[in-house]
Amino acid sequence: MHTRRAFASAALGVIVLLAGCGQPLMPADPDGTLVDVQGDVLHAGVTPNGDLLDVAGDEPQGDEADAIRAFAASLDADVDWTVGPDETLVRGLEDGTLDLVAGGITDQTPWTDKAGVTRAYREVVDDQGRTHLLVMLVPLGENAFLSELERFLSDHVELGDR
Repeated sequence: MHTRRAFASAALGVIVLLAGCGQPLMPADPDGTLVDVQGDVLHAGVTPNGDLLDVAGDEPQGDEADAIRAFAASLDADVDWTVGPDETLVRGLEDGTLDLVAGGITDQTPWTDKAGVTRAYREVVDDQGRTHLLVMLVPLGENAFLSELERFLSDHVELGDR
């Protein structure tokens, strides 16, 4: 009888603790990036990356641009493209005008203190034979959006080089 009462008290304590947490068990977006993009517009900043991201035409082309388009489609969103250098694009992430940045950004990016960084999603070899792992950048702290993007990249983009 004493054991049942102790078990019931412990179970009630766990339930109270879980109910009182008030925090979701999944990643959150303090600024609501994922919710804002779904069914609306993905604001993507891109910088040239050879054949993987060509910005010379009306709209970016190449595998990285295709991945961004497909990710946007998975969220029922259109893509609004901004082309520029990394520094300008990272400022766009910081000020909330961009949701994602891509274009030859590697896992050695210097922007880790200003942006969220995906896990490597693509391996490429440069002209000198060096291997680089590509990543994308998102607004710092927008972890639900980052998780959704990583899940998409993991499911739809092969890590191996082409």
